[in-house]
Amino acid sequence: MKAGRLLSILLLLQTRGRMTAAELAQELEVSVRTVYRDAEALAAAGVPLYGDAGHSGGYQLLAGYRTRLTGLSTGEAEALFLSGMPGPAAELGLGQALSAAQLKLRAALPAELREQADRMRLRFHLDAPGWYAEHEETPYLAQVADAVWRGRVIEVRYRRWKEPQEVDRRLEPYGLVLKAGRWYLVAAPAGAAGAADTTGPRTYRVDQILSVRETAQECELPEGFELAAHWRRTQEEFHARLHPEEALVRLSPRGAALLTGAQARALAAGGAPDPELAGWTRAVLPIESQEQAQAQFLALGPDAEVLSPPPLRARIRDALAAMTSRYA
Repeated sequence: MKAGRLLSILLLLQTRGRMTAAELAQELEVSVRTVYRDAEALAAAGVPLYGDAGHSGGYQLLAGYRTRLTGLSTGEAEALFLSGMPGPAAELGLGQALSAAQLKLRAALPAELREQADRMRLRFHLDAPGWYAEHEETPYLAQVADAVWRGRVIEVRYRRWKEPQEVDRRLEPYGLVLKAGRWYLVAAPAGAAGAADTTGPRTYRVDQILSVRETAQECELPEGFELAAHWRRTQEEFHARLHPEEALVRLSPRGAALLTGAQARALAAGGAPDPELAGWTRAVLPIESQEQAQAQFLALGPDAEVLSPPPLRARIRDALAAMTSRYA
């Protein structure tokens, strides 16, 4: 365990350069004190590792030092082959590069690892889009990806859901995200050259970009910006806005099993046996709106009963009365 951690420290410093003890501890999920001990062990073993104190300090390797202790474990080799998604790579214009990289990796592996990697590739296939999602054309994805990679401001014609539907935007591209088969661009509005942006990054669907032109203006990521962390916060904020209201509901075992997403998580976290109906569960569930909740809970039929808020309960009662009258 310690040997693997020491190797991880070496590879992190080799690929990222200077890192603080706190950054290494967070990356390796250990304490800062453990990082200090590991650094001393590496130095004692003759590794040219040195650290600087102070606010801008940290550990780094002597310039030019490279470790060749990069052997892959069986699991690591399998994971690398499993992570190669030919569809997204081809959309980005990297299909041939991915195939070449996998071929080189396979050739460099020992026979045992090569066999394991081949079995993984033959028996597992990743297909990100959902069953009912239609393929969306993204003719400008490669151009957007090139601008992201090169750090260049782009001018796009973009189609949005509200009027006016087609708008022109000048953007600083920060990164691309593939979510459920759909590509999203994370970018900040760009002003004139040298002008600071204060609005923060926004999310744009790449399939809604109608035209794109890369400019000569360069842009850089804001200090401390991490695409994965930003996307995670964006998703959390989206789900919080998606379910601004709540409803107290009791559910039969079948009704509880039909819940998904945020409601299923709320049921698992806060559900309790219903005091009046044996075997049923009572829970406070997040809802988008009373109109949406009415349709949802009516769809559960006799396996759900809304207890509050009273206006939602009244809506469902009135809808059931109208249906009873129609089918009488």
